[in-house]
Amino acid sequence: YIPLGHLHGGAQCPVLLRPSVVVRECVRGVSEEQEENILWLRLLRRRVAKAWKSFQTAAVASFTFVETAGLLFAGKIISDSLRLTRPVHDPNTDGMDEAVLPRLGPQIDPGLLADRIVGFALTERADMAEAVLRRITFTSCFARCVLMTGHGSTTVNNPYASSLDCAACGGYTGEANARVAAMVLNDAEVRAELRKRGIDIPDDTWFFGCLHDTTTDLVTIYDLDQAPETHREEIARIQGMLLAAGARTRRERAVKLGIDPNSDVDRQIFARSRDWSQVRPEWGNAGNAAFIAAPRQRTRDVDLGGRVFLHTYDLQEDPGFETLELVMTAPMVVATWLNLQYFGSTVNNRVFGSGNKVLHNVAGILGVLEGNGGDLQVGLPWQSVHDGNRFIHEPLRLNVLIEAPTEAMNAVIAKHEAVRQLVDNRWIHLFAMQDGRIAQRYRGNGTWESV
Repeated sequence: YIPLGHLHGGAQCPVLLRPSVVVRECVRGVSEEQEENILWLRLLRRRVAKAWKSFQTAAVASFTFVETAGLLFAGKIISDSLRLTRPVHDPNTDGMDEAVLPRLGPQIDPGLLADRIVGFALTERADMAEAVLRRITFTSCFARCVLMTGHGSTTVNNPYASSLDCAACGGYTGEANARVAAMVLNDAEVRAELRKRGIDIPDDTWFFGCLHDTTTDLVTIYDLDQAPETHREEIARIQGMLLAAGARTRRERAVKLGIDPNSDVDRQIFARSRDWSQVRPEWGNAGNAAFIAAPRQRTRDVDLGGRVFLHTYDLQEDPGFETLELVMTAPMVVATWLNLQYFGSTVNNRVFGSGNKVLHNVAGILGVLEGNGGDLQVGLPWQSVHDGNRFIHEPLRLNVLIEAPTEAMNAVIAKHEAVRQLVDNRWIHLFAMQDGRIAQRYRGNGTWESV
C-alpha cells in the first residue's frame, strides 16, 4: 500500500507472504491536476517543517534559538504535557489540510505509478473476494450492513508503536486492508462474477471498511459518502452501538491499566493516547493464551477475558480442507509468533525482551538501545508485560483448539515442516474439538490422545 506522496509502500500482510498487488492512496473526487496540487502543497509543508526542525537542532543555532524563542513554545509544551494535544502530527497525514483527509482512500483501478502496475483487474478482484468470503465461511445470510474492520493503535513518542498495530498487516494498521476489501466486495462487476461461483450477495448489502483503535476503543467507519442513502438510518444506529460498546470496553480495560473504573475513564484513556511520557498506552496482546478455529457459536456466550484469538471456521463449508490448511499455516502461525514474543519477553526480558523502556534511545531507524550503548534490543520492553507490581502476561505456550478431524490436521502437519516443528516440539499445544467440546490432544509424531 503506497501512501499519498510516496513512491514505495509497505507490505500489508504477514512476512510469510509476498503481496501480489500494489494499491496506492489517492484523493477522491478531484482531478489529476488537483491531486498534484494537494501533493505539492503537502511536500512543501513537510520540507519547511524539516528545515525548521534542522535549524532548531543544529549544533550552533540550538543555543541561540532556545534563548530567543524558547518562551514562545511554552503554551505548546504545557498543552502537550497536560495531554490535551499531540506533540507531533500524525506522520500519515501531516502536511495535509483537514478538508482533504476524509477524501483519502485506496485506488484499486489498474494504472501506472513509477513504472509499476497499481491496482488489480476484475478477475483478480473476484478471486480475492471469493477467497476472503470462503476463508471465513461467510458465503450466505448477508446483512444489509457488513463491517470489515481492521485494527491499529494511537500513541505518541513510542518506538514500539508498530507492535501495537496489526501483525497480520506487517506491523501497519489494518485500515488499508479493510477498505480495499470493502471496495472490492461493493463492486457490482465483482458481485456478478461471484454469483457465477455460487456466492450471491444481495443488492442491498453494503460493505464498510473500518478501523478499531485498540488504545481508545473507537471504531471509525470509512467512505460513508459512498454508501447508499437507504442505509443512512442503519449506519447512524450502528455508530451509536459502537460508541456504547467502546465505552463498555474502556471501562473493562481500565482495571488492568490502573484506572479507577468509577472515575472519568474515557477522558483518562483518551489522554493516554496523546501522552508523550506514557510507557504503557495499552496492553496490546498481553495475556494471550489460546487460538480457537471453530464456528462462532461455540464461543459466543463464553467470557474469554480478551485472552483468545478467534477465527471462524466451519468444517462443513470446507470439504477439501483447503481452508483448514490456510488456517494452520497462516493465522495460527502468526498467533504463535505473538504468543512467543510475549512468552520470551516475560520469562527472560534481559535476553528476549528489551529492558526498561524509560532508558531507551532510538538508534537511527534500526532499533533501540538501553541507555547509551550495548547491543540493539529485541522483544518487548518490561512495561509491556509488567505493571510495576506484577506480571500482566502469564507466560504459557499457545493452546490451539481447532474443530476439525485429526486426520485432516495430520495431513497439514505432515505437509508443512514449519507447522510440524511447532506442534511436535511443543511450542504450541494442539487440541481437536468435536461438536464444541475438546476431544483429543496432539502428542507428537501424528499421534493423538483422548481428553
